[in-house]
Amino acid sequence: MAEVQQHIAWIAVDWGTSNLRIWAMGADDQVLAEAASDAGMGTLERGAFEAALLDLVDPYLRDTQVMPVVCCGMVGSRQGWAEAPYLSVPCKVPTGAEATRVASTDARIDVHILPGIKQVKRPDVMRGEETQIAGFLKYNPGFDGILCMPGTHTKWVHISAEEVVSFQTCMTGEIFALLSGKSVLRHTVAGDGFDPVAFGEAVGDAMSRPQTLASDLFALRAGALVADLGQPAARARLSGLLIGAELAATRAYWLGQSVVILGDDKLARLYHDGLAAQGVAATIADVCEITLAGLCAAHAAIKETAQ
Repeated sequence: MAEVQQHIAWIAVDWGTSNLRIWAMGADDQVLAEAASDAGMGTLERGAFEAALLDLVDPYLRDTQVMPVVCCGMVGSRQGWAEAPYLSVPCKVPTGAEATRVASTDARIDVHILPGIKQVKRPDVMRGEETQIAGFLKYNPGFDGILCMPGTHTKWVHISAEEVVSFQTCMTGEIFALLSGKSVLRHTVAGDGFDPVAFGEAVGDAMSRPQTLASDLFALRAGALVADLGQPAARARLSGLLIGAELAATRAYWLGQSVVILGDDKLARLYHDGLAAQGVAATIADVCEITLAGLCAAHAAIKETAQ
């Protein structure tokens, strides 16, 4: 550890609602070590953020060096460590130059939190995704199209001329979690089984009849009781109905557009298959690599601003 420690130049942090992930970075932005915990923003009181960070980064700190720490995500929300102001669309993606510097009691760390992006007309906000967008544009500077960013709250983002033009958020992931864990459907969809054919059929049903979503959802429960609907098909159909309804609601974003999906591989594949059924040949990008690229770009901007 001591040999690795002496080569660490800064710490990259992706701090969401549920999880905290850090990377110890070298001077040339290579990853020297990484760690994670479940100390997400949603689990912490305002005064607990520094301690949660130190739990992970303390092994990489030295008493003789102030370590730059660059954070993105919900840590900068109103309920986070410190509120980092939003930029307003249309806008360039935030850089380290707009980061909020946070006071810390430990003199070994110098913490900066990146801003999010807001949209006033059709109100919407993002935190963390803007850093992924910055990382994507670092590798794809001429991109003109749509980024689909699946997750608990999926983002559909219109990018043009290296600006965020507009975006739309759908609570599909959270709705799936609530229905599968808390609703009358929880017994019907319990387990990990998944029927891809049932998923595809459900996407098509929701795309063609989004107005029947509420009754289609209860039909999953009824199907299990009277029509021998099995758990793998029910779980897949729940996912397909919700993603299909989302695709119907976001048609203006993806129809006729170049679409890239940034997300967890399993979830990204579901969106990819749902879009493919609509004739959209979306591609999938590695979200972890993209996030790190955005944090690295922000760190470079912070260094430049400080000089």
